[in-house]
Amino acid sequence: LQKSLNEIFGVDKYSRARKEVLTYMFSRPMQMALYFCTGVVKDETLFRHYALNVPFYTHFTSPIRRYADIIVHRLLSASLGASSPIKMEKEDIQRQADHCNDRKMASKRVQELSGDLFFSIFVRV
Repeated sequence: LQKSLNEIFGVDKYSRARKEVLTYMFSRPMQMALYFCTGVVKDETLFRHYALNVPFYTHFTSPIRRYADIIVHRLLSASLGASSPIKMEKEDIQRQADHCNDRKMASKRVQELSGDLFFSIFVRV
């Protein structure tokens, strides 16, 4: 997709802006990643990472960034025997994952609406 966009948009002074707008529009409808507890979800195809083409995938970043990352770090540490087991039932972990998903979706929606608002102000001026 990126190669096609680069080839289509020439070199005039607006080509970069057009490409950025279209790239944003193409990526906006992509499905967001969801947090879930593997002990609750029976369909292992949901564990797959489409873009990386791997059957099992867990994503996390530094645990100072997001609560979901703290949970993943603790579960991974416990599963490797580096710390004591987590005292949460899998249904409780799934409830936490659902809450993190809800907050992430709300944040994304506010970001999109903010972008739409500023774009409309920009166009109107």
